[in-house]
Amino acid sequence: MPGENLSRDEARERAELLSVDGYEVVLDLRSAVDEAEPAEGHRTFRSVTTIRFRAATAGSATFADLVAPSVNSVTLNGRELDPAAVFDGARIALPGLASENVLVVDANCAYSRTGEGMHRFVDPEDGEVYLYTQYEPADARRVYANFEQPDLKAPYRFEVTAPEGWHVWSNGAEESREGQTRRFAETAPISTYITCVVAGPYHYVTDTYTRGDLTIPLGAICRKGLAKHFDPDDVFLVTKQGFDFFHEHFDYPYPFGKYDQAFVPEYNLGAMENPGMVTFREEYIFRGKVTRAAYERRCNTILHEMAHMWFGDLVTMKWWDDLWLKESFADFMGSFSQVEATRFDQAWVTFANNRKAWAYRADQLPSTHPITADIRDLEDAKLNFDGITYAKGAAVLKQLVAYVGREAFLEGARRYFKANAYGNTTLDDLLAVLGEVSGRDMAEWSRAWLQTAGVNVLTPVVTYDAAGRVTELAVVQEGDALPGLPTPSAGRPHRVAVGLYRLEDGSLVRYAQAEADVEGASTVVAGLAGQERPDLVLVNDEDLTYCKMRFDEGSLETLRERLGDVADPLARALCWSALWNLTRDALMPARDFLSLVVAHAGRETDVGVLQMVHSQALTAVTRYAAADWREQGGRMLSAAALRELRLAEPGSEHQLTWARFFAASAATEGDFQLLLGLLDGSARIDGLDVDQELRWDFLLPLAAHGAVDEAVLTAELARDDTASGKRHQVRCLAARPSEAVKDQAWAVVVESDALSNALVEATIAGMQQPSQRALLAPYAGRYFEVIERIWAERSIQIGMHVVKGLYPSLEDSESTLAATDAWLSSHAGAAPALRRLVLEARDDLARALRAQAADAASPAV
Repeated sequence: MPGENLSRDEARERAELLSVDGYEVVLDLRSAVDEAEPAEGHRTFRSVTTIRFRAATAGSATFADLVAPSVNSVTLNGRELDPAAVFDGARIALPGLASENVLVVDANCAYSRTGEGMHRFVDPEDGEVYLYTQYEPADARRVYANFEQPDLKAPYRFEVTAPEGWHVWSNGAEESREGQTRRFAETAPISTYITCVVAGPYHYVTDTYTRGDLTIPLGAICRKGLAKHFDPDDVFLVTKQGFDFFHEHFDYPYPFGKYDQAFVPEYNLGAMENPGMVTFREEYIFRGKVTRAAYERRCNTILHEMAHMWFGDLVTMKWWDDLWLKESFADFMGSFSQVEATRFDQAWVTFANNRKAWAYRADQLPSTHPITADIRDLEDAKLNFDGITYAKGAAVLKQLVAYVGREAFLEGARRYFKANAYGNTTLDDLLAVLGEVSGRDMAEWSRAWLQTAGVNVLTPVVTYDAAGRVTELAVVQEGDALPGLPTPSAGRPHRVAVGLYRLEDGSLVRYAQAEADVEGASTVVAGLAGQERPDLVLVNDEDLTYCKMRFDEGSLETLRERLGDVADPLARALCWSALWNLTRDALMPARDFLSLVVAHAGRETDVGVLQMVHSQALTAVTRYAAADWREQGGRMLSAAALRELRLAEPGSEHQLTWARFFAASAATEGDFQLLLGLLDGSARIDGLDVDQELRWDFLLPLAAHGAVDEAVLTAELARDDTASGKRHQVRCLAARPSEAVKDQAWAVVVESDALSNALVEATIAGMQQPSQRALLAPYAGRYFEVIERIWAERSIQIGMHVVKGLYPSLEDSESTLAATDAWLSSHAGAAPALRRLVLEARDDLARALRAQAADAASPAV
């Protein structure tokens, strides 16, 4: 049998053979608090699973999934099977099935330190142990035996024995308790990957949501050490607003009973939609002052996961090809509900500038794929939680709403839920109902948008008469031709709004707009002829479609001078996004983009957009600027950051945002001295509260430039002896500019598996400092020597951290490209998922080199 992977063909065959009536899962987690670590091997817990299932063909054979160090017994229909004969470490062979079957598996499963399966975390602050599970796409088999595929849904009953004094939660409400053992109510039919257990001495707050006759018990959960920072009232507020919105628009009551939300440590994802027991990364509990944008992101995540209760949990894709059926919809619904139901009514601005940037990048990689992807196996599935499945899918759905109409879209969703409740679907099921309610040809729309890859480029072409009035405005559509990638169709249908903007009283404001269906290579937009000459033309005004927006020359010149004067926040965000795409595509020199940041970022009112612009500016100066101009560009950027920090309103979120950017861009001895002064109190900036999180933000660049040593970082950890403090310290320690430090960081990540997922990530982030290219150069060759071994020996999550994080992107030269190509050529048989990660890293490097060449050819700033 193969190892831990599972192919689509195997899953399809098993689904045709089996139907599952129910699971009973009994877990004994008392070993989590044993003081002694095992001398060798893994710390384990006992897992006993009973599966009742039917087989379409008596006498047939199949397999159950289980990843565990050992199995004590396997009983099939009362017949004892020899574990040594039927269990290979990942699968349990099940021969001689009856029409109705009962399988009982008694196993010793391993606690995880990688955020996969049953994750065990020891809080350094108080020594308490916390557990939670995370399964998507296929890690429930690390906790109990099962049929690990989304289309074999079943009801579940969990029974958990936990240490004295612990809380325990699962998907169902607690039904009974006897001593240290809790039994939980049977769930509705759900997939394996959304079952869940959370256990430990967590802090727990409760509330209730009511709507008519419906009552939903609410819970909010975090570690005890974070309770003083927790704001459950805001979590409950957003939760209730979300439930109101979805109940009103989906016309299908929340079907899973209670609704707990747990914020857990060392979490690999943003959150996970386990019905009745949603889990979130605990970084959504804010230890210091944060901006409105941070609360907006948390709100979006809460609503995204809530949308999954319908899109994904109630109705689930048959296989991971149709992952978009849950993730694209949840991503879209997160912003849609935010705007209409919460205080974050500008969420579409964030979506346009932030989420879609993720989509545009993913859609221009060699691994780009249609929204409905070809997912051959579980490794493919793991990597497909990407910007295309989430953000591009959501952008396309936003366009679909404009295309078919809001009410038709929502009515389609309502019918989809009622027709497929507790079942599994494919693309055709959704298209059928959308076509029915809209009268549109959804098959043609699907072929254009869901079944092809790539991003289109829309450019305005305007002609004027002698008086300077518009005679014709056409939108030209092109497929974005990229080296080595198929060019997307230039005939995709786009529903767009074209806006004309002019300068009025110092602001660029829209004075005319027309909507059009853009199809084919060129489309004339009716309704704009006769308008006076605009200063700025936006061909995707209001961000209705998914495209890269280009500018005519006049508009580009306007933006160089007046970008900060664009009055509408969404229009301004679209301009920033388009200018960044020009920079990534090597059509605008990096130094020109940085000049725009220096000139106009101080006028940006939306903090989320400002934070994105800051991130892009750092990428531009460290990756896209010509090597001989980087230092000058860095000084220019840090000077602008300090200027805006001093100009920002004292105590404002803009001041905080500029403070963080100043630290990230610090480039001169004066910058570092100011950061040190802000840390020790010898320097002050009026209104700036240097709390613990901001202290770590300041310490990272100081460590990277050798301005603080290990003793300072050790003292800071003593000041903040928490899980968060430890992650920050590990990152700062690995950032120090020393050969010995880099060797140690490499060793603990590559040659050892002692670190948890969170500390692996922190070590890699600290090690890879753009100012330390020479120190990192020796690891380029070593990287290609170890990655196949890492992929084979480590969990896929750790493998992804290492392969992506340690790629020698800062050794930005043609020789690194050649080394990458040589590895790819000589490892044609390597795991496809591993090759994909290397190909993506290579593409990012090739893009950076093209941008550097364009920047080098530009006039000096």
